[in-house]
This record gives sequence, C-alpha cells and structure tokens, in this order.
Amino acid sequence: MASPPLKISGLVANAVDLTHEAIKALPAHVQVGNVNTIVPKYSGSGIKLAAILEVAQPEEGVDYIGLHGTLDDFHASIPLNVIAASAVIMYSDSEGNPLEAKDGGPYRFLIPNSAACHTDEIDECANVKFLDHIEFTSGKGFDNRPEDDEAHEALHKSQE
Repeated sequence: MASPPLKISGLVANAVDLTHEAIKALPAHVQVGNVNTIVPKYSGSGIKLAAILEVAQPEEGVDYIGLHGTLDDFHASIPLNVIAASAVIMYSDSEGNPLEAKDGGPYRFLIPNSAACHTDEIDECANVKFLDHIEFTSGKGFDNRPEDDEAHEALHKSQE
C-alpha cells in the first residue's frame, strides 16, 4: 500500500507534496540510514529536516515549524532555529517499508534530546507521530499540545 505524501506548505518558495519514493530518492547526505543513531528509541530510515528546508526554501522571516498529524488531530508549533540542524523525519521501518499507522506513520518527526513532555517548548510531545503536513510560519502557529498535567495525562492515556 502506498504511503500518503508529506505536505510541505506555508511561507515557502516551493510548496510540495513529497511521496515516500521522492523522500527515499533525496540525496545521501540528507538520509539517515537508521534513526536509532540519533533517537535510540526508534528504528528505521529517515531524512534530516535540512532536506525539507532545501526542498521547500522557507521565506525570510520564517521562525516556526508547524507539525500536523491528521490521524489524531495533533498539532505542534515549535521554533525552527532550535531544531533545524538536529531533527529527523522517519519515513520507513527497519525493513525499508513505509511507516504504518501502528508505527506512527505515515511519517514521524523526531527531535533528539527533547525535554520531558509538558516541560519545555521543545518537549517529547513535539516528536509528532502520524505526521502528514509540515507548515512553515512567521510566529507561532496552531499548537494543541496539552498545557496542564491533567490534559497531558489524558492525551497519553488515549494513545495507549
């Protein structure tokens, strides 16, 4: 089954929908053979966020990246400069197959060394599963991550 494309939009020179095949065909210098070398909890292939920046070419003044997962209606907006050099987008499982929903697919956004959930803007909850849309914005965009302990606990329980 074909994986849905990763939509790239917002304040960019090149809005594009990247298929799994197009992502896999990006140059070797942006590929991550196994993301567990960066985020040990996960295993599979990924690309550096730098690859998306090269393709999309965000406009001057873009300072936030919106991460959207339609499947669970989850959205995070985080400062781009903090994660631009380190974030990875996982697109394949350890056998090279497109990520399935049971593994957090179609794409999974991973930030190494993120803070514990609900403790910082770049927290574990910004590691967005079911990612299908990346949006570049000037200023913080839509973000529905829980803001209090009760809502945060409820979110994690709903995902078990």
